[in-house]
Amino acid sequence: MTVLTSKLFQTIKKDLAFLYNRVNQEIYGTGVKKQRIETFDDRVIIFAQHKRVQALQMLSQNFHHLTISVDSALIVEFKSLLKGMIEDALHLKVKTILKDYDPVTEEACTIIYFQE
Repeated sequence: MTVLTSKLFQTIKKDLAFLYNRVNQEIYGTGVKKQRIETFDDRVIIFAQHKRVQALQMLSQNFHHLTISVDSALIVEFKSLLKGMIEDALHLKVKTILKDYDPVTEEACTIIYFQE
């Protein structure tokens, strides 16, 4: 890997971290606690620790199925918004975004596949 390529990856990682946090703020009203980004060829993996929305935390005790549905809907919105922001801001075509979130540990993993 050349120095230029390495610098380009560092810039993209920094930009992705910013966009990921921005989307999180827009949807959940708060940024992530921490995140780590790894790059692999045409893929990026983002490991993040979130802060659970208090209202969903309260509902999950007595309405677990409802909060699972809400979490799923919010993830769909998150992926759509993140994809649009990446394509607009970084001018990179996104093939797909996969995301999972564990409300108990507040850990999330997001995989972004870029078109070749």
